[in-house]
Amino acid sequence: MGKRRDAIRMSEDELWDFVESHKSLQVATLGRDGAPHLTTLWFALVDGKIAFETYSKSQKIVNLRRDPRLAVLLEDGREYDQLRGVSMNGRAELVEDPSKVERYAGAVMTRNHPGLSAEQVSSAAHMMANKRTAVVFHPEKIVSWDHRKLGGTY
Repeated sequence: MGKRRDAIRMSEDELWDFVESHKSLQVATLGRDGAPHLTTLWFALVDGKIAFETYSKSQKIVNLRRDPRLAVLLEDGREYDQLRGVSMNGRAELVEDPSKVERYAGAVMTRNHPGLSAEQVSSAAHMMANKRTAVVFHPEKIVSWDHRKLGGTY
């Protein structure tokens, strides 16, 4: 199994190209009872780190305040020989200062709403920042796979 695992692992460049090519990020936090709380949201790469923002009162933020462990997943492919993905476990850094949250909100908006003007992004990010918390993800373990590398053999 080790050789196959090595054969499908993405290179560092492939991994980050894959991350950048996706719009939605699956995010798992841990609830009070230890059960995963799974959601999907938009993100941006800011200073080389995955970052997103969400309402400060959201279950994700409540969970991360209690336990900063976080898992994220990006995946695609419908057929087995086309499956690709990146799974990361790590820790969340919570950014709550509205002037700093504004930067992350603006990055997520710019990435996911390319038609907006800089003024529109700035105005919206400013309004959002007061009720939101930004999360900067610090990965500790990264696993990737690209079954296309097997050339159709299993």
